Amino acid sequence: MFLGLYQHRIDSKGRLTIPSRFREMLSSGAYVTLGFDRNLMVLTPDVFQNISERVNQMSLTDPVARQLRRLIFATADRVEVDRSGRILIPQFLRETAGLESQVVVVGSGTYFELWSPETWSQQASEIQNTEANAQRFAAFDLSIGT
Repeated sequence: MFLGLYQHRIDSKGRLTIPSRFREMLSSGAYVTLGFDRNLMVLTPDVFQNISERVNQMSLTDPVARQLRRLIFATADRVEVDRSGRILIPQFLRETAGLESQVVVVGSGTYFELWSPETWSQQASEIQNTEANAQRFAAFDLSIGT
């Protein structure tokens, strides 16, 4: 599981060093695609395949489903982890997500996200708003059962 928050750098060639805790889970490569919040998502091949199958089951006649296909597939790229534990983030994805030299790597369970520090700062402010969280997450059953 991808957990934690890390600050990393992208080098001049667009390579990002992956947190060492994440590397084993990416031994068979990964997919990088545009996220939903001006960020990037990095998914294992199994997770990407699962999402692909679900998206491909959606009707081609549904305009929202077609937009989701474009968002996920048109912006996706397969990447490999090199011997130094880095992946190459395609330039168009770096530009779209506003990633320059500094990157915030955010564990999100079955995948992880890449954020520019400025955009992450805004997101972090939102998720640290306890009053808003109480309302926004009330519908989710997060009870701890035994």
